[in-house]
Amino acid sequence: MFRGSNAISLDIKGRVTIPTRYRQSLLDDCQGHLVCTIDTQQPCLLLYPLPEWEEIELKLSRLSSMNPHERRMQRMLLGNASEGDMDKNGRFLLNAPLRQHAKLDKQIMLVGQFNKFEIWDADVWQQQLNLDVATEQEGNFELTERLQDFSL
Repeated sequence: MFRGSNAISLDIKGRVTIPTRYRQSLLDDCQGHLVCTIDTQQPCLLLYPLPEWEEIELKLSRLSSMNPHERRMQRMLLGNASEGDMDKNGRFLLNAPLRQHAKLDKQIMLVGQFNKFEIWDADVWQQQLNLDVATEQEGNFELTERLQDFSL
């Protein structure tokens, strides 16, 4: 399980260094084989261990290529998927189109989200976090049934 946020520098070649605390788990679970794609709802990337990504692919394969909405989702996620392996230093290459989609510059945030990571430009992440906190504090939104039962 991935949790927490980590400030990381994107190197000149476009590689992100996976924090040490996650590396052994990724090596054990998927031999460091990862898949990165765009987030269709937010200006960030999604980085999956291969077994988790394969579950997404299975769900996508069940969508109809004849339905334009379902085909669009397949196109966005599969068409932007880039796979690769962590190198011996724990680095993973983010290709140029992915970096451009998320407007990644030198300073990025790697954010744990249970079975995957989100990769954000650091400034955009801070803006999103500020917006999320303000929305919660204002309480100007409809609670889903699951959120009504959620407490800390």
